[in-house]
Amino acid sequence: MTLKTIRLELARNPDFPEGSAAHGYDLKAPLDAAGHLDADAWRKQRAECRVRRFWAGEGDRNGELIHTRQGWAFSYEPGDADDEAIYKLDRHLFRTGEYVTITEPDGDSHTFRIASVK
Repeated sequence: MTLKTIRLELARNPDFPEGSAAHGYDLKAPLDAAGHLDADAWRKQRAECRVRRFWAGEGDRNGELIHTRQGWAFSYEPGDADDEAIYKLDRHLFRTGEYVTITEPDGDSHTFRIASVK
Protein backbone atom coordinates (compact mmCIF):
# COMPACT_ATOMS: atom_id res chain seq x y z
CA MET A 1 0.00 0.00 0.00
CA THR A 2 1.18 3.47 -0.84
CA LEU A 3 1.78 5.88 2.00
CA LYS A 4 -0.03 9.19 1.87
CA THR A 5 1.42 12.50 3.00
CA ILE A 6 -1.09 14.28 5.20
CA ARG A 7 -0.57 17.92 6.12
CA LEU A 8 -2.19 19.17 9.31
CA GLU A 9 -2.30 22.91 10.00
CA LEU A 10 -3.38 24.59 13.21
CA ALA A 11 -7.10 25.38 13.09
CA ARG A 12 -8.48 28.68 14.25
CA ASN A 13 -8.33 29.24 18.00
CA PRO A 14 -8.16 32.24 20.35
CA ASP A 15 -4.43 32.75 19.67
CA PHE A 16 -4.79 32.28 15.89
CA PRO A 17 -8.27 33.44 14.79
CA GLU A 18 -7.50 32.50 11.18
CA GLY A 19 -5.57 29.33 12.05
CA SER A 20 -1.90 29.01 11.14
CA ALA A 21 -0.11 27.28 8.27
CA ALA A 22 3.15 27.82 10.21
CA HIS A 23 2.09 25.42 12.98
CA GLY A 24 1.37 21.79 12.21
CA TYR A 25 2.45 18.36 11.13
CA ASP A 26 3.38 16.46 7.98
CA LEU A 27 2.44 12.81 8.46
CA LYS A 28 3.16 9.80 6.25
CA ALA A 29 0.63 7.03 6.86
CA PRO A 30 -1.31 4.38 4.93
CA LEU A 31 -4.97 5.10 4.27
CA ASP A 32 -7.63 2.70 3.06
CA ALA A 33 -9.83 3.39 0.02
CA ALA A 34 -12.31 5.33 2.17
CA GLY A 35 -9.59 7.61 3.61
CA HIS A 36 -9.23 6.08 7.08
CA LEU A 37 -5.96 5.00 8.68
CA ASP A 38 -5.18 1.42 7.57
CA ALA A 39 -3.89 -0.22 10.77
CA ASP A 40 -2.91 -3.47 9.02
CA ALA A 41 -0.82 -1.59 6.47
CA TRP A 42 0.67 0.51 9.30
CA ARG A 43 1.87 -2.70 11.00
CA LYS A 44 3.62 -3.75 7.78
CA GLN A 45 5.10 -0.30 7.07
CA ARG A 46 5.53 1.02 10.59
CA ALA A 47 9.13 2.19 10.07
CA GLU A 48 8.00 4.37 7.16
CA CYS A 49 5.13 6.04 9.04
CA ARG A 50 6.90 9.24 10.02
CA VAL A 51 5.84 12.64 11.28
CA ARG A 52 7.45 16.07 11.14
CA ARG A 53 6.20 18.66 13.60
CA PHE A 54 6.77 22.23 12.45
CA TRP A 55 6.07 25.12 14.78
CA ALA A 56 6.95 28.74 14.03
CA GLY A 57 9.84 29.89 16.22
CA GLU A 58 10.91 26.33 17.06
CA GLY A 59 13.01 23.76 15.25
CA ASP A 60 11.29 20.90 13.47
CA ARG A 61 10.79 17.64 15.38
CA ASN A 62 10.88 14.34 13.52
CA GLY A 63 9.27 11.22 14.91
CA GLU A 64 7.02 8.29 14.19
CA LEU A 65 3.38 7.30 14.32
CA ILE A 66 2.92 4.76 17.12
CA HIS A 67 0.08 2.81 18.71
CA THR A 68 0.01 2.39 22.49
CA ARG A 69 -2.48 1.04 25.02
CA GLN A 70 -3.95 4.54 25.11
CA GLY A 71 -4.31 4.76 21.31
CA TRP A 72 -2.41 6.48 18.51
CA ALA A 73 0.32 9.05 19.11
CA PHE A 74 3.28 10.84 17.61
CA SER A 75 6.53 9.96 19.36
CA TYR A 76 9.86 11.72 18.93
CA GLU A 77 12.11 9.88 21.40
CA PRO A 78 12.07 6.49 23.17
CA GLY A 79 9.60 6.37 26.07
CA ASP A 80 6.26 8.09 26.39
CA ALA A 81 7.26 11.38 28.03
CA ASP A 82 7.15 13.27 24.72
CA ASP A 83 4.25 11.43 23.06
CA GLU A 84 1.47 13.52 21.54
CA ALA A 85 -1.83 11.65 21.68
CA ILE A 86 -4.15 11.82 18.66
CA TYR A 87 -7.84 11.75 19.52
CA LYS A 88 -9.58 8.78 17.85
CA LEU A 89 -7.13 8.71 14.94
CA ASP A 90 -8.43 5.35 13.75
CA ARG A 91 -11.91 6.86 13.26
CA HIS A 92 -10.86 10.00 11.40
CA LEU A 93 -11.56 10.50 7.75
CA PHE A 94 -8.43 11.94 6.17
CA ARG A 95 -9.93 14.36 3.70
CA THR A 96 -9.03 17.99 3.11
CA GLY A 97 -11.04 20.21 5.45
CA GLU A 98 -11.62 17.61 8.17
CA TYR A 99 -10.23 18.15 11.70
CA VAL A 100 -7.91 16.22 14.05
CA THR A 101 -7.21 16.92 17.73
CA ILE A 102 -3.71 16.33 19.12
CA THR A 103 -2.83 16.47 22.82
CA GLU A 104 0.67 17.58 23.78
CA PRO A 105 2.57 15.84 26.58
CA ASP A 106 1.64 18.68 28.98
CA GLY A 107 -2.07 17.99 28.38
CA ASP A 108 -2.83 20.97 26.10
CA SER A 109 -4.99 19.98 23.13
CA HIS A 110 -4.99 21.68 19.74
CA THR A 111 -7.24 21.16 16.77
CA PHE A 112 -5.71 20.89 13.31
CA ARG A 113 -7.34 21.13 9.90
CA ILE A 114 -6.33 18.61 7.26
CA ALA A 115 -4.82 20.93 4.64
CA SER A 116 -3.92 18.25 2.09
CA VAL A 117 -3.68 14.52 1.45
CA LYS A 118 -1.31 13.46 -1.33
